[in-house]
Amino acid sequence: QATQTWEQLDMTDGKFPAFIRHIPPFSSAARSHSCLVPPSHQTLPRLDRCFILHIYTAKGLREYAFAAAEKLRELGKLDSKEHKGKTALLVAVTASQPDIVQDLLSLGADISICDVNGQTALHLAATYGFPRVMQVILFAGLRVDLEARNFEGLTPLHCAVISHCATMKAINASSSSSTWLADGSLQTQAEDKLMCLRLLINAGASVLSQEIKSNKTVLHLAVKEGNIQLVRFLLSLQLSNMQAFINMKAHGHTALHMAAGLHGSPFQEELIRLLLSRGADPSIRNLENDQPAHLLQSGDTGEKVRGFSLLTTSLPDV
Repeated sequence: QATQTWEQLDMTDGKFPAFIRHIPPFSSAARSHSCLVPPSHQTLPRLDRCFILHIYTAKGLREYAFAAAEKLRELGKLDSKEHKGKTALLVAVTASQPDIVQDLLSLGADISICDVNGQTALHLAATYGFPRVMQVILFAGLRVDLEARNFEGLTPLHCAVISHCATMKAINASSSSSTWLADGSLQTQAEDKLMCLRLLINAGASVLSQEIKSNKTVLHLAVKEGNIQLVRFLLSLQLSNMQAFINMKAHGHTALHMAAGLHGSPFQEELIRLLLSRGADPSIRNLENDQPAHLLQSGDTGEKVRGFSLLTTSLPDV
C-alpha cells in the first residue's frame, strides 16, 4: 500500500479513512498502553503509525491529540517531523487549532522549530492570519524569537504584512465584481491579519527590521503594494523615531520614492500626503540620484502630486 501524507488524507466529509476509523480512541486507559498504535494495528501504513499525532491534530481531535502527544513525549518524539518538516505543533498552527497548540506547548513542544522553508510557528500564524493561535504562542510564557528569519529572510512581522497586502489586493480586485457581496470572508481575513500585526508589534516585534533580499521594512512593503489601510496603521504607531522609520532606505529607495512610483494607483496621492505629514523627506535621493518627485508620472496627475509634494509645510497633521 502506498504511503500517504497526513495532508493527503481526505477527511473533509467528517469521515476518517478506514485505517483511522479502526484505531481505538485515546482514552485515559489507552494512555498507559505500551505503544502508540495497538499491536493489532501494526499492519497500518508506516506513516500512520509515525504521524498519528499529526493526523489527530490536523483533524482537530484535541483529546486524541493530547493522549498521543503524551505518549510521544515519553518516547522522545513529540517534535517528530513529517516530509515537509512540520512537527505536530506546526501542523496545529497551520490547521488553526489554538487549543491543541496550547496543549502541545504545555507538554514541551519546541516553539523554535521550523519547517523546510524556515517557517516557525509564529511565521505560520502570521502568514495565515490566525490571531487566536498567535495569542496562545505569545502568551504561553515561553521565550519566542520575534525576529526569527525564515529562509527568505523574513520575520513573522514581514510575513504578516505581505499576507495582509495579498488579502487587501484581493478585496480591491473583487470590490467591483458580483462576488464581492457574497465574499465577506476576505474582509474577515484582513481584520484577522491586522490583528496579528498588532499582536506582534505589542509583543515587541521591531518595525525597523529589514528583510534580507532588498532591505525593505514593513512600511516599504505596505507602500509598494499600495496598501493604504496598513500604511495608515503603521503611521499611527507611537514611535519615538517615526521620522527615521519613514525615511529608512531599501536599496536606496525611501517609502516616499516607492509611493511616487505607484503610477495608476488610486491611493498614490493619499499615500504621499500621509508620508509627508509624518516626516518623509522629499529631498532624499536614491541610488540613481532621483528625488521622489522625479519618479512621479507625467501628465496632470503627476503635476498635481508634484505640486503638493514640495509644499509639506502647508499639509495638515493626521
